Amino acid sequence: MVAAPHTATPDFPAPDYPVAEALKKENLSQADYEEICHRLGRAPNRAELGMFGVMWSEHCCYRNSRPLLQGFPTSGPRILVGPGENAGVVDLGEGQRLAFKIESHNHPSAVEPFQGAATGVGGILRDIFTMGARPIALLNALRFGPLEDERNVGLMEGVVAGIAHYGNCVGVPTVGGEVAFDPSYSGNPLVNAMALGLMETEEIVCAGARGVGYPVVYVGSTTGRDGMGGASFASAELSEASLDDRPAVQVGDPFLEKGLIEACLEAFQSGDVVAAQDMGAAGLTCSCSEMAAKGGLGIELDLDRVPAREAGMTAYEFLLSESQERMLFVVKPGREQDLMARFTRWGLQAAVVGRVLEENVVRVLQKGEVAAEVPASALADDTPINHHELISEPPADIQAHWRWSEAHGCGHHPRQRSQRRSAHRLEPGPAGAARRPHHRFQALGVPPVRPPGAGQHRGAPRRCRCGRGAAAAPAGRGLSAGRRPRCGRGGGLPQPLGGP
Repeated sequence: MVAAPHTATPDFPAPDYPVAEALKKENLSQADYEEICHRLGRAPNRAELGMFGVMWSEHCCYRNSRPLLQGFPTSGPRILVGPGENAGVVDLGEGQRLAFKIESHNHPSAVEPFQGAATGVGGILRDIFTMGARPIALLNALRFGPLEDERNVGLMEGVVAGIAHYGNCVGVPTVGGEVAFDPSYSGNPLVNAMALGLMETEEIVCAGARGVGYPVVYVGSTTGRDGMGGASFASAELSEASLDDRPAVQVGDPFLEKGLIEACLEAFQSGDVVAAQDMGAAGLTCSCSEMAAKGGLGIELDLDRVPAREAGMTAYEFLLSESQERMLFVVKPGREQDLMARFTRWGLQAAVVGRVLEENVVRVLQKGEVAAEVPASALADDTPINHHELISEPPADIQAHWRWSEAHGCGHHPRQRSQRRSAHRLEPGPAGAARRPHHRFQALGVPPVRPPGAGQHRGAPRRCRCGRGAAAAPAGRGLSAGRRPRCGRGGGLPQPLGGP
């Protein structure tokens, strides 16, 4: 595994912080630190090291998975925007263009399932409307450990409730999803969220900064200390000690995001916005460095102008905060006041926090001094890749799985019985092992209303092909017809029900 081309110990003055302890906190290796020193020509200060920590994480730069991801097809006659922007865009024909994005929020959901899953939905929605598209639908793919373990029950309940809550409050329906259970996911669920949106702007809004001297405008919510270093946390190996990283999980406000959607689409349609980037993982660090790198320019950011919800925040805290519902724009000169007025009308923060530079750097100011200065390409483009050697043959358990035949799939294996019980516990209604609030099943794409004839078998018993027993078609166990399902926690817009 190779993380960086330079391995010699850099001959620079030692920084004023314990390097080994800082590297462990930022999930960086000694080789990473040496490479950072060579790129800067000096040792990084503590804020700069934090910037590299989040931007060189797997979550932001795909340092482990990029060689595999490059094998997927990414171009075609209907592909309007491929990898590299906030979301992909395809041409549907007849003047319709669809933006789409899928993203995981696994570690945050493992330590704080409700907020971890909810902010995963919020982040994926921002990726969509940042392109100039209105979100119209959500989907998800979930994996949990067997529900015989109460810990997995709590994780499933929290994740499903968080997904439904955010979507309900924003008013974007969950139209489909799928869930499965396996011991390999015990305590460490897989939470994939996907969003779709239809373009509402004539031009697709991209992230690359343009226009030297153009103002950089911050809009949305305030910046606090929540979600500190979330990108590094999401890239680290999950362990029992990960529960101590709960502050790295963001806390979202879906009602504020609903206003942000409307204000952003208004601003994009006005033509005043030159470039836009949402502040998700890595917060201000990611938005500044990616806008600068994609535009081949630089960005100067003045932290004293950033709307803050807490006093006394350091440059490190500002740059690594992952407070939700925030965006960064490059705006045409002279149009910033009109643009900020749009967001003020929606009850959102708006402030000019910097400007576009000619040189390709991210320069951060605080109290009149340079708090950090890093080449933008070193943070967002020229990031290290870990190369892994492929094994000569698949592991034995995978080969055994390939040899599985239907003759062994009659439900007598303990794993199959566990999966059947797990699926049974998801079914709402008195026959289920535990009754769940109805809104949670919409996140999984499970219809909450019982169809006519529920309570009776929908077909005659079928015999398992191996001849070992009868398998009856599943009985309907939905809610009795006419009962109204509840919407997500905290109120909000109820989602359209599923099919029969």
